[in-house]
Amino acid sequence: MTSNPTRRTALVDAAIEVLAREGARGLTFRAVDVEAGVPKGTASNYFANRDDLLRQVAEHIHVRLTPDAVRLAETMDAPPDKSLVVRLLQELLGRLQVDRTGYLALLELRLEATRRPELQAALTKAISTHLEENVRFHLDAGLPGDRTTVVSLYLAMSGLVVEHLTLPDVLPEEEMTRLITALVERT
Repeated sequence: MTSNPTRRTALVDAAIEVLAREGARGLTFRAVDVEAGVPKGTASNYFANRDDLLRQVAEHIHVRLTPDAVRLAETMDAPPDKSLVVRLLQELLGRLQVDRTGYLALLELRLEATRRPELQAALTKAISTHLEENVRFHLDAGLPGDRTTVVSLYLAMSGLVVEHLTLPDVLPEEEMTRLITALVERT
């Protein structure tokens, strides 16, 4: 396999775009090459097979959805209370709205993982690790609540995000802030 980290990342990002737009069935090496604007056959030089491509997408997708470290540090200057948790969740929703395709690709990966045991294992590992990092971050920051609070907010936000990014007209934008605040207040 070819080793050019910048090109590999560009191909994985292109795969995320294809996955979000076309679904798992539309994710081919050719489609990735076209999306990345590289010569035909490039993706096949970087990934052993389609399963390898899907696994690398599963591992990389959270990189795109991770908050900017500087912005997060600025946010964390506030007192560790429920209003900070609301702000963190609103910023999460904002990031997902900006990178809507990243989150939609993650949903496609989740569906594809129900049919591919290796992808399911890779995605389970990536999401479990991400969730545990969020729990640790929450607790280490002294934010209100415990592990159950964080997991409950994670599950509630997952549903809210799916609703908002797939059917944005079901819940008006202005209602999103009220819902996030209510979620935090009730946990």
